[in-house]
Amino acid sequence: MSLLIPIGSRTSLLAEGWSLALTEPGAYSLPSDLPPDLECLPAMVPGTVAAALEAAGRFDRHHPEPLIDRDAWYRCRLAGEAPGPAILRFAGLATVAEVFLGETLILSSTSMFESHDVAVELTGTETLSICFRALKPHLEKAGPRARWRPRLMNSQGLRLIRTTALGFMPGWCPEVHAVGPWRPVSVMRIADYRVTSPPSSGPAGHLLPAGEKRELAISAELDKSGAGLLKVSFAFDGPSRDLRLVCNGRETHFTNDGDRYSAELCLPGIEPWWPHTHGASALYDVALKVDGEEFQLVRTGFRSLKVDRGTDGDDFAVIVNGEKIFCRGAVWTSADIVNLPGDRATYEPWLRLAKDAGMNMIRIPGIATYESPDFFALCDELGLLVWQDLMLANFDYPAGDPDFVIHVKTEVGQFLAATQASPSLAVLCGGSEIYQQGAMLGLPERIWKGPLCEEILPALAADCRPDLAYVANSPSGGALPFYPNAGVAHYYGVGAYKRPLEDARRANIRFAAECLAFSNLSDSETLAGGKSGIPRDAGVDWDFEDVRDHYLGTLYDADPQTLRAQQPERYLALSRAVTGEVMEAAFAEWRRPGSTCNGALAFTFQDVMPGPGWGVVGVDRVPKPAWFALKRAFRPVQAIFADEGTNGLDIHLLNETPTDLPVVLELACLRDGRMAVVSGRRELTLISRSSESIAATDLFGAFFDANYAYRFGPPSHDVTVARLKHAQTGEIVAEAFHFPLGRAHAFHDAEITVSVAEGEGAFWLELSTDSFAQSVSIECAGYRPSDNGFHLAPGAVRRIRLAALPDAAGRPGGTIRSLGGDRILRF
Repeated sequence: MSLLIPIGSRTSLLAEGWSLALTEPGAYSLPSDLPPDLECLPAMVPGTVAAALEAAGRFDRHHPEPLIDRDAWYRCRLAGEAPGPAILRFAGLATVAEVFLGETLILSSTSMFESHDVAVELTGTETLSICFRALKPHLEKAGPRARWRPRLMNSQGLRLIRTTALGFMPGWCPEVHAVGPWRPVSVMRIADYRVTSPPSSGPAGHLLPAGEKRELAISAELDKSGAGLLKVSFAFDGPSRDLRLVCNGRETHFTNDGDRYSAELCLPGIEPWWPHTHGASALYDVALKVDGEEFQLVRTGFRSLKVDRGTDGDDFAVIVNGEKIFCRGAVWTSADIVNLPGDRATYEPWLRLAKDAGMNMIRIPGIATYESPDFFALCDELGLLVWQDLMLANFDYPAGDPDFVIHVKTEVGQFLAATQASPSLAVLCGGSEIYQQGAMLGLPERIWKGPLCEEILPALAADCRPDLAYVANSPSGGALPFYPNAGVAHYYGVGAYKRPLEDARRANIRFAAECLAFSNLSDSETLAGGKSGIPRDAGVDWDFEDVRDHYLGTLYDADPQTLRAQQPERYLALSRAVTGEVMEAAFAEWRRPGSTCNGALAFTFQDVMPGPGWGVVGVDRVPKPAWFALKRAFRPVQAIFADEGTNGLDIHLLNETPTDLPVVLELACLRDGRMAVVSGRRELTLISRSSESIAATDLFGAFFDANYAYRFGPPSHDVTVARLKHAQTGEIVAEAFHFPLGRAHAFHDAEITVSVAEGEGAFWLELSTDSFAQSVSIECAGYRPSDNGFHLAPGAVRRIRLAALPDAAGRPGGTIRSLGGDRILRF
């Protein structure tokens, strides 16, 4: 289902001169009915009502007022537009909208997720008006009887309306309702040459003769020999022209089978597109040459992708270019829940933080929105795979309603057309927790496993993007959809269900599309905010701060309530550290060789409101301690401890990079955090995209109870340190730590020394310690350290790069603390 959209050489965004007026629902039918003295505010397009009101000082995103009980009128004079034929493109209208050119109704839309093109004849004197009708009456309309009612959303009418669930999930996000032209409105003039293309957020070139039928389809694949295979076709019934497909210095002619031009270009030796953790994310320009004149079509990458379901059919492993990828990352929420932006400038800081953390996959969940082509273009460049849920979540959707199905098929077809050249898009999922919701209410499979996700959507995906992996629902695949040991899981055993850390192994996860939700504190969080910003599930008597407190007590052998009352600063320090410690432990389990897990995505990437939310990055785009923990857990070259009980302590070394790596592995068991009671060392080469497992006793040369499993006497040590160094440079590549007696027994009042060095265009902290320092925290105004909250062991100098932030001024200075004592080191 490709989209027939001409993009002319004169495409302009209608971004200026808009006004907004709010009226009672249904009070005015036509623009001329609006009173001349009606109060109007300036409005941004693309934008939302909430954004316009916020800019005028009339909306508080932290205490939002409902925006679904009024009509919102957007108006813009087109006086500057030249007379003549044009196409008005509305890339996204939230949600029930009527569009008027002058007094003429030219479009009615009932879906936030569809793009519309309207051919018009402009005179240069019109006013363009868009009325967003109050959504509340539509949400209250009765529809086909639902067989279950989810508690997550506070309006059951959402199952019938194609709009986002953001704003309708109390306890998860602020009740900011999406209303307005949230995607661009533009005017397109038909040029002499043009080509069809999916909706985009900006202008593009002109390519094929105007007035003829067109339909553009593009695919870029990597064949079994490693050659790139580029296919481009479009419908065309105009006069013959010399049309050629050009890419990477090669070109080929288009052939015409009567009403369609097609070309296939083979590109031997092409550099494949990889997720950034596994190689270079190579991209190539694709151009169309028309009678010798060259025009760019798209920028794309070549990769092969499939999902390995395993011999039992229960597995889920993403295979890119023949290599199994351990997918790790987080679940996306929104770059800004008020503005719902779709531009590159807004996306880029967020997505660079994802890459900097070592993430190689981002999941867009079915409770959110479709992001714009700019999002996918950035993911292409940064080497981030995208798991895309379709915007369906939790509800019993009316799959038997033809109008509903048409809307869903239209939005999905448009989305897939808009992203058809993006190698980053990897997984297409029929929705979030639809199967789980029905199954958890005790309904039989025949009720919740219906044709929408099992037949209609996979057929559409196969037609539009056969290179994508399709998943019927997230979670799904087990004896029950929420069992984590088969297919795709939402795993909260470690997390909401307060299971011990060992459950990360016991659950036998195959792939966790979301997991490990905690109330994550930032470095600046205090107790003054109370419960503000702490997420909770509807209908439960606990929140995710309670979950965090549970693991604080478990990992640090402390009573969180007593600590909070008597030592609030200590409580905050442990609270900042504990969620990252749990995440690191879980991912170490899942990434070890022998694990059944092929990927896991933390819930969530960013917060949608201030406070200690699920996000590992705050709404202010400042990484939290948990972000740094994931950065350590996601290293492509990694060292992992695995406590195998009476089978001893194993160290696993991973190298996901495309090159072999000469390393030195050092292992030491430390008494009192400083004295090595036993140690070992080995030089080896980590082969590209391989792993190596070594028993600790193999390095020691004799039996030693490194994990204190046999307990033949009092414990001899409190921490074991594995340090992986580059054999040639001596740089520390990765470290791992094991606590045989628990973390609380490894608190030491370490004396840390620090110096500030300058080199390689940056400032560096050089840290060393006399004894083991747990969860070292660096505070440095104006600078972001390359690591934070890390453990520091004696015997080596740790170098931390300080990245200058926009407010950096002069030589860096700050403080360093660790959990083991009250010392404050200033630099």
